[in-house]
Amino acid sequence: MKIVISLLLTCFSVGISFSQSIDQIINPKEVARIESVLASDKMEGRKTFTPSINRAADFIASEFKKSGLQYFDALNSYKQTFSMKKATIISASGSVDGNPVDTDKIFALTTDSVLNIDQNSGFTKVVITDTSNFFKAFALIKSNQKYLVLVNPVHEKIFQRLKNAGRESFEDKAPVVFVLTTENPTNYHFEIKSNISSSSLANVVGVLPGKSRKDEYVIFSAHYDHLGIGKPDAKGDSIYNGANDDAAGTTAVIMLADYFSKLKNNERTLIFVTFTAEEIGGFGSQYFSKQIHPEKAVAMFNIEMIGTDSKWGNNSAYITGYEKSDFGKILQSNLEGSKFHFEPDPYPKQNLFYRSDNATLAALGVPAHTISTSKMDDEPNYHKQSDEISTLDMNNMAEIIKAIAISSQTIVSGKDTPTRVQKR
Repeated sequence: MKIVISLLLTCFSVGISFSQSIDQIINPKEVARIESVLASDKMEGRKTFTPSINRAADFIASEFKKSGLQYFDALNSYKQTFSMKKATIISASGSVDGNPVDTDKIFALTTDSVLNIDQNSGFTKVVITDTSNFFKAFALIKSNQKYLVLVNPVHEKIFQRLKNAGRESFEDKAPVVFVLTTENPTNYHFEIKSNISSSSLANVVGVLPGKSRKDEYVIFSAHYDHLGIGKPDAKGDSIYNGANDDAAGTTAVIMLADYFSKLKNNERTLIFVTFTAEEIGGFGSQYFSKQIHPEKAVAMFNIEMIGTDSKWGNNSAYITGYEKSDFGKILQSNLEGSKFHFEPDPYPKQNLFYRSDNATLAALGVPAHTISTSKMDDEPNYHKQSDEISTLDMNNMAEIIKAIAISSQTIVSGKDTPTRVQKR
């Protein structure tokens, strides 16, 4: 009886110690500390190709260094740099069935300085009608095939966003031409001239080597770029701080890195990565995916916009692609008896599974899923200057990050291995 009581007291003591340990590392105060740097006005919205995103990368790297993470692969720093081509349109002109098209209704995603196309150029024509889901166009952009996309004017807002973004790529890619029109022409001609430049970007990556399963990787990720500075809103605010999108996810990755580095019990190798260039096409995660063997990646926890409560309220989040592997079931099982719960993605029509930084590895078969709380049908500050720190719930964020830490334990330890996602 004394032995049983002693064992129970020991287990109880370990449970209390574990709870105290995680609360000391992952708590609202620490969430606020990191968020207040990443989403500050000094970061100027962390836009790709600006000095501000370099400042954000330096801050993340300094946090990884404090946690004692190692460099990834053969890198000599936490920055995984790569070069990208950027195309900025100089001029555009064209006609459909002999009728001229306004310049502002034409643009191309291309790495060609001069692009001339007509009905004989081998472009596949795609029509996006007033009732079509515009997001299917994003799949065309990534396909590396030549497309002419005819867009109904009802989608003009997204059309203009793509146009203003231009094209970025780390290699020469097949052009995709967009035209805002109600026509479906038989004959057409377009000429687009662009200025092509090259710039360096960087993901920030840190590694916590595993003990018995070093060649099996568990990835925790988020993107740290956002939209930068734009036109002032009604309040005169021109900075898109991106506190929720995705300083929140980046904060989670930094805190998870610190947590697991202090826990020191990971049998599998843990990779903590914050991606650049998500907002302009997911290029950071695409580059990272080319540098890692997908068969070695056991799971990917991509964390996107967890700063507000989900549609189910506090202590909850959803997992994109829940039905594509048993990743979500494993996480929920590890939270059994707690107040926190994961749910399947409630916004299937938004195709979120293939719209975030998990997409490239998921397409290669990795159980790579995004965890989020964003109410995508009603998120008032999404891609607005109002996405500020003041709109976030730091207490709930801390609980979500703790839930990710606890629910990932059996995957980190090697006890559970999620089933693979079907390759695309």
